[in-house]
Amino acid sequence: GSGDGQGQILQRFPEKDWEDNPFPQGIELFCQPSGWQLFPERNPPTFFVAVLTDISSERHYCACFTFWEAVESPQPQSHARNGEGEEEEEASAPVQPAQLFAPKSLVLVSRLDHAEVFRNSLGLIYTIYVDGLSVSLENVIGNLLTCTIPITGGAQ
Repeated sequence: GSGDGQGQILQRFPEKDWEDNPFPQGIELFCQPSGWQLFPERNPPTFFVAVLTDISSERHYCACFTFWEAVESPQPQSHARNGEGEEEEEASAPVQPAQLFAPKSLVLVSRLDHAEVFRNSLGLIYTIYVDGLSVSLENVIGNLLTCTIPITGGAQ
């Protein structure tokens, strides 16, 4: 009907909560502050960071990168035929576009405030997704979150 909907989490890393850093409940509400709506045209990608504060006054930085994917219209175009076989549009229902665009968001939650790193990381994941590269998302995220810190005076 109206094109309004609710967000849903399709995939998350880690899959289970960490004891010291639980998954923020209702995170999908922060991804689309204006609501989950379908649009007749593709919007440009957006990026923003929201700061959530938990019950212990700990800050969690939620970086959100939203892009738009084509989806089929939930309602087919409506036409009626008159007696001579010519098509006439129904006056009671507007014609829906054949294709609509829905928002899809990538979210990174961190206790650290590094917006530019978050933007670059989410941009890389987005590029891999859009280009359809045959790279495991789990490996990409693991590589982004892993770093080696050399021991002072030790081997690299």
